[in-house]
Amino acid sequence: MEDDIPSAGERRLIGDEDYAAALGEDLSFTLDLRTWEKGWEIERLISRIRSQVVDAETAEARIRTAIRNEILPGLRRQAHIPEAGVYEASPKRLNTVFDSKLFAGRVEAVNSIAASHDSLSLGITQIGVAVVGYGGLSGTFSQRLFRKDVTTQEPDVLKVVQDCLERRHERGSRDRLSMLMRRYIRAYAERAILLDRSQAEWRIGPGNPCSREMLSGANYKPLLKASLGVLRRLIREHKKFVFVHPALDEQGYLTIGDALKAGEYAILHTLEEDSAYFVERWHYDDRMGDEALAFVRECCPDVLIGLFRASEQAPPRLFYAHREHVHIAAHIAMADSILRPERGFPMLLDVADAACRGVFGSESFLGLVNDAYTRAGSQFHYFGGR
Repeated sequence: MEDDIPSAGERRLIGDEDYAAALGEDLSFTLDLRTWEKGWEIERLISRIRSQVVDAETAEARIRTAIRNEILPGLRRQAHIPEAGVYEASPKRLNTVFDSKLFAGRVEAVNSIAASHDSLSLGITQIGVAVVGYGGLSGTFSQRLFRKDVTTQEPDVLKVVQDCLERRHERGSRDRLSMLMRRYIRAYAERAILLDRSQAEWRIGPGNPCSREMLSGANYKPLLKASLGVLRRLIREHKKFVFVHPALDEQGYLTIGDALKAGEYAILHTLEEDSAYFVERWHYDDRMGDEALAFVRECCPDVLIGLFRASEQAPPRLFYAHREHVHIAAHIAMADSILRPERGFPMLLDVADAACRGVFGSESFLGLVNDAYTRAGSQFHYFGGR
């Protein structure tokens, strides 16, 4: 994708050594059709999968032991920040945090959803955001953006046709606009509403607060300026936040988190280097890169990256919090995550997500759009196909 930085592997593609190291066999062996099985031999398949799982789990157990014995004890020295290390959140402390912060309504979470309709004549993107706490739904907010290639304002019909054909041949610009609305404006709205519309003392958000969308602004200067402004106020002024990553795709961090026991959390390092790595490799126009990097150097040292494991059944979760409140932030995230020990993810974030889907779900949105087309007398409309 254009807005992602290709990983080192993507830039170099895959070599013979990479393939053999990961799969334990040469590519020529894989491509040799004589090595492929004919038909569906279920018993042999089950046996092979079990064998591979046992081998993988044995190897991971050795890694977990090594990380727990060698890496976690030296975390503070390696990370060069005084907060780094492994901590235990006792059940008593978590219960206190839940009763005094979460159940008392002093914590609210935000989540969002985007639905879109893209036809030849009209593109509509709907962004919905919900803020919830244990006192109930605090508010829902929405925005609908309409993209049209043809307007009724231009009197010169031939010019309208010519401009329209030129734009529609450049499909890429339409896609970039759709992505700008679905991803970048949505990311900004999520954080802005969490900061300015929530009344709670503590705020919970999904993902990385300084995400790629926020630090790049889609290379669109007004959006980048607005995004950095919201983040600066969140980090420099409000400070009482915790963001928890919903995905398990940060495998380097999660390998460390896999060595944590239930009820433990680890503080690793600041967000500065991760954010600077992205900004220094993103292509900015004008001097926007300088502005983004200045923000990273100013604010990201105050945001710490950590991991927690809420229960033995749950995977580790990646979280971000301000360094002045990182310990209470970790307790709030964990206290809200132990309500569902098999998932180990803050309940409020899932409730906010469900609220968004209930109010702004794609089915109701597309129903409204189709109704509008029907009332306009349109017998058919060409969809964008994406």
